[in-house]
Amino acid sequence: MKKIGIPKSLLYYYYNDLWKNFFKKLGITTIYSTNTNKLMIEKGEKLANDEACLSLKIYLAHVNDLLNKCDYILVPRIYSLKKNEGVCTNFNCLYDLVNNTFKNINIINYNVDITSNKTELLAFLNMGRDLEFSYIESYIAYKYAKKKELEERKKRELIQKEKLNNNNIKILIAAHPYNIFDSFIGNNIINYLEENKITILFSNSIDHNIIDYECRKISTDIHWTHNKEIMASMNFYKDKVDGIIIISSFPCGPDSLANALAVEKIKNIPIITLTMDNLNSDVGIMTRLESFIDILKQKEVDIYE
Repeated sequence: MKKIGIPKSLLYYYYNDLWKNFFKKLGITTIYSTNTNKLMIEKGEKLANDEACLSLKIYLAHVNDLLNKCDYILVPRIYSLKKNEGVCTNFNCLYDLVNNTFKNINIINYNVDITSNKTELLAFLNMGRDLEFSYIESYIAYKYAKKKELEERKKRELIQKEKLNNNNIKILIAAHPYNIFDSFIGNNIINYLEENKITILFSNSIDHNIIDYECRKISTDIHWTHNKEIMASMNFYKDKVDGIIIISSFPCGPDSLANALAVEKIKNIPIITLTMDNLNSDVGIMTRLESFIDILKQKEVDIYE
């Protein structure tokens, strides 16, 4: 039985529901890299070039963690998900980057590029073929996996809506999911907020049907598909939460432009931006979070006095 390794970084946080159910339906075993830790960060620093963002360094460390543990490592190439839009250039070149960084690595790859009519369905059919499955088997597995992916997304959206009825202080974490949920970047922030009885909403749990509509209220010309999700959530929740925490990994180009635009347009709500790199001190981050929460609590007192 084939065994496929999945790095728990970057695209994992968008597509794991799709991946695990696709491979499960085909009878393929999947294994995952370990959670991000300091040793992995140090390894990623050595593997990546100096200009790479923290998230890419983490990704390379996760790939390294899977070497010699599986038959293939899944490394997709995502070029575009919508017409006239793009994604981070790291996603464009991920396959080439990994293939050139690691010697004697076995990669299973698929390519999504809507600008060239290379759809996700076609990508998964081709990947199934590369794994020696028929198009029928791959089609059935993809449809099954897509259904499960949509079900999980709807669950997250429903949970998020229910959180709005909570009377606690509410904070939106606006960031790419690979930054929010990574154990090195976002987990400590989430844990700190939960310890302080803060209700947390996440930008990737917004209703996907309203992303374009909400994003257009900020700008009609946003090139990056994944940043539109973040910007739309900030605009949609700005009147429904008490504050917004933006998390970005240094030095992310799309984030630096899109987040600055959103902050400029969205008024009358406290916003803090945390830019993470491997030199960040947990103490410094927690001190800033503590001050931010104090501001929100004081705001609540002022409202009810």
